[in-house]
Amino acid sequence: MTHLSSSSFFSDFGLLLYLEELNKEELIRFKSFLKNETLEPGSCRIPWSEVKKAKRKDLADLMSKYYPGEQAWEVALRIFGKMNLKELCERAKAEINWTVQTMRPEDTEAGEVQGDQEAVLGDGAEYRIQIREKFHIMLDKNHLLGKSEDFCHEIAQEGRELLEHLFEEDVGTEEQPQTVVLQGAAGIGKTTLVRMMMLDWAQGNLYQQKFTYVFYLNAREINQLRERSFVQLLSKDWPSTEGPIERIMSQPSRLLFIIDSFDELNFAFEEPEFVLCADWTQVHPVSFLMSSLLRKVMLPESSLLVTTKLTAWRKLKPLLKNQHSIQLLGMSEDARQEYIYQFFEDQSWALQVFSSLRNNVMLFNMCKVPAVCWIVCNCLEQQLEKGGDITLTCKTTTSLFACCISSLLTQVDKSFPGLPSQTQLRSLCHLAAKGVWTMTYVFYKENLRRHGLVKSDVSIFLDTNILQKDTVYENCYVFTHLHIQEFFAAMFYVLQDNWDTRDDSLQSFENLELVLESSSYKDPHLLQMKYFLFGLLNEDRRKQLEETFNCTMSLEVKWTILQWMEMLGNSEQLPSHLVFLELFVHLYETQDEVFVSQAMRYFQKVVINICEEIHLLLSSFCLKHCQCLRTMKLMVTEVFEKKMLNSSFPPETWAGSRIFHWWQDLCSVLHTNEHLREVILCHSNLDEFAMKIFNQELRHPNCKLQKLLLRFTSFPDICQGISGSLTHNQNLIHLDLKGSDIGDDGVKSLCEALKHPDCKLQNLSLESCNLTTVCCLNISKALVRSQSLLSLNLSTNNLLDDGVKLLCEGLMHPKCNLEKLSLESCGLTVACCEDLSLVLISNKRLTHLCLADNILGDGGVKLMSEALKHPQCILQSLVLRCCHFTSLSSESLSASLLHNKSLKHLDLGSNCLQDDGVKLLCDAFRHPSCSLQDLELMGCVLTSACCLDLASAILNNPNLQSLDLGNNDLQDDGVKFLFEALRHPNCNIQRLGLEHCGLTSLCCQDLSSTLSSNQGLIKISLTLNTLEREEIMKLSEVLRSTECKLQVLGLCKEALDEETQKLLEAVGSSNLCLAVKQDCNDHEEEDGSWWRCF
Repeated sequence: MTHLSSSSFFSDFGLLLYLEELNKEELIRFKSFLKNETLEPGSCRIPWSEVKKAKRKDLADLMSKYYPGEQAWEVALRIFGKMNLKELCERAKAEINWTVQTMRPEDTEAGEVQGDQEAVLGDGAEYRIQIREKFHIMLDKNHLLGKSEDFCHEIAQEGRELLEHLFEEDVGTEEQPQTVVLQGAAGIGKTTLVRMMMLDWAQGNLYQQKFTYVFYLNAREINQLRERSFVQLLSKDWPSTEGPIERIMSQPSRLLFIIDSFDELNFAFEEPEFVLCADWTQVHPVSFLMSSLLRKVMLPESSLLVTTKLTAWRKLKPLLKNQHSIQLLGMSEDARQEYIYQFFEDQSWALQVFSSLRNNVMLFNMCKVPAVCWIVCNCLEQQLEKGGDITLTCKTTTSLFACCISSLLTQVDKSFPGLPSQTQLRSLCHLAAKGVWTMTYVFYKENLRRHGLVKSDVSIFLDTNILQKDTVYENCYVFTHLHIQEFFAAMFYVLQDNWDTRDDSLQSFENLELVLESSSYKDPHLLQMKYFLFGLLNEDRRKQLEETFNCTMSLEVKWTILQWMEMLGNSEQLPSHLVFLELFVHLYETQDEVFVSQAMRYFQKVVINICEEIHLLLSSFCLKHCQCLRTMKLMVTEVFEKKMLNSSFPPETWAGSRIFHWWQDLCSVLHTNEHLREVILCHSNLDEFAMKIFNQELRHPNCKLQKLLLRFTSFPDICQGISGSLTHNQNLIHLDLKGSDIGDDGVKSLCEALKHPDCKLQNLSLESCNLTTVCCLNISKALVRSQSLLSLNLSTNNLLDDGVKLLCEGLMHPKCNLEKLSLESCGLTVACCEDLSLVLISNKRLTHLCLADNILGDGGVKLMSEALKHPQCILQSLVLRCCHFTSLSSESLSASLLHNKSLKHLDLGSNCLQDDGVKLLCDAFRHPSCSLQDLELMGCVLTSACCLDLASAILNNPNLQSLDLGNNDLQDDGVKFLFEALRHPNCNIQRLGLEHCGLTSLCCQDLSSTLSSNQGLIKISLTLNTLEREEIMKLSEVLRSTECKLQVLGLCKEALDEETQKLLEAVGSSNLCLAVKQDCNDHEEEDGSWWRCF
């Protein structure tokens, strides 16, 4: 800015006039920025108390006082810029220029003297000129490959718009970020963007109000430096005419440092922060300088812009403080289409290429990166010129890059630039593989020599454009693109022999097992290499590359991979849906159906989440070849929703009908796989056409499916398709529609199917299906007519008493075959209990009834107890958990237990029985005529006072095998009585629940004694109790003993310290029959959990 004398400055411009143009909100923002304004040397900050209360005139006077001369105006202009008041800034600058031109001679002379003084020190003009020249050359050498000028201009314009906002104040925090990270894939344009930024700043088009100086630090250059000071590091671009560079360090807040390609820095960044350097004049290794700058130890007030590949983010993130991260996503679908149509002069070729790429989601996503898009288009253009079939080339990423590399080595005129020898090829692949593993993408001469590549070897790969020499920095070599490096890295493994023999001297990247065990979560940098590795198993790819390189590729890797697949399939823990998706990508790359069948035969159950088109394609391809599959769990979201949003045409005519083709392929597994017995389709959104395809496959005569779970799934046809399938598929015996909003209309359709003689359904779950009283009459009629239905779950529906009364009509009919019924949380009260009690007396088949979480109260339990006493009641399991009754019900329940000979399982949990109520029940439990085997008293407000009675019941009832007392305050004193009873030879208890019972380490000695002597106890839960390490150590000695027959110990290992966890793991290793886990409930029939796993 042109400097003016202080006498003319305010008289001519009047800062007050500009402040008066601000509205109330703008004035408040102006004050806020002024509060944080950086001070010039020698000036002091305006007290905030004065700024806060100042009116416009007072504020102008304060600024004049604290920022003398032109400083006040410079501060105001800077703040106007931050507030994005562009018009105000431009008008002010115009007035300044006008004033300069009309200044009095004496003012001009004064200004010239001042300008001469500053010229001695330098005003940055020479530095800007040098930066302009340097970055013009850089951008010319790295011009966007193959793009038209219009397209380049469009890309550049988008980049500039992004750059303008990088250091803007955050709306939420109202803070300007000091560190910004630009992340993106290799070749997406990070370096081009920051070099363009340097040029724009030097030309005066960017950050003029924010940064006085901007410095560019490139990883490739830094890697070749040893020791120096930070000032020396910056001096490489600093003209001597600018004066000492040290002078600009006095205002670090006006400095921006760009660290380009952090991922290429060969530094570990493991130095502790206290050893780093704050002094920019001291000489240190450049790794220390970079670490000090990144961690804000050196020049903490300065701003940083760091570019990095996505794969290096984990390494970079811990170094930074309060960073703002931006991911460059690359070209949009429209931009990719535009690029392709501009690349090809022949529009029919452009259409063919775009269509082929669009049909391969992975390949099309790769083309978001401009450099990859150019490589792909260039390769396909050569294919088209030869008359080749690009549809096959675009089938997988491996086939396309194999074609690219072949075309690099074989020119269009059939000339050979000099093929590498087998030794040279192996050396290059070894270099590539190690680079991918260590995330090294830039190689220096010493790297090449270390891998046996001398100058003549390197020349071959430079001539074929496989390697490139950096045009800016000396001695730097890179692969043409990261994907080319990843391809050669994959070739390293197929060029090797004897994968079966283990060699301890192998480096980690040479170990094929480690490659196979890598995952996208832990090792994202290895993912594409792994895709290529599987793609190279394809016979056509192998022959193509053997012909191209005149080499022999090993088949041993294929058998090694199959062995790894067998191990994965046979492991106890089922792989997650993410593991399966990754596995499917790898198998799809092979395009070898025989190999896929061999690989998938080891999996009897798969879990897949399908939320993108690519997931559907991969799943349909792989599951068709999974011939041993017994259980398939799917979650399908967004795929069909996006289709519905993107098309108003019928499915048959929609341009993306490939989705339905893939869905048809996937659903065909229902009839082509003779072993498939269970399909779980949960949390899914299927449209009408998708559901139609699914039902067609379900009705296929070869479909052997027995169990179908459609949980939390939308049904556009209100269950009509599924209902029709029930009468066509006579193998289907279990249907679970939990959480699917089928409503009363859907139930009506299902009930029609249930009444059909061809329907063989035995188990039906309609839990949480938004049902009301309206549907109960239809269900009641179906219960009478169905010849097969044995289990019905209607839990968590608003059926109410009136609805259950209608159900009871069907349940009392002599033709009703139902054995199990769950009415948990159906809004029931005592009003329906009389009808239910009549059902218990008259129904000759109903053995299991769940009434949990209904407000039955003492009155309702009394009615149910009377029914239980009836000699015709055959009920075996009754669940009254959380039914709001008290100890008043204990007497009637106790009497019923003495009379009932069939009841084996009784759940009274989460009711206020208290000690007195349990004591009454124990009178019945002790009686030899009580047949109860499984009793649940969780959360019944019990204390140690009832434990003596419970111990007596355990001793005197030979039938009682399972007792759950969890969530009661029994404490060590109470449990002592129980353990004493367990040690008695008459005790037959097999399962004991003591979760959250207020126990401490004091109970462990009694427990140890019990486990040593009791040969029948196989399961005990002690979770959520305070047990110390010392006592667990003593307990572990017993657990290791052969005398201990315990199979499941309930303990929350995560809540214990590391040493205790290791101790328990050692126990598990020595006693293979024992499992230590948090959840002891297996939810199986035998432990009374039938109603939980309906």
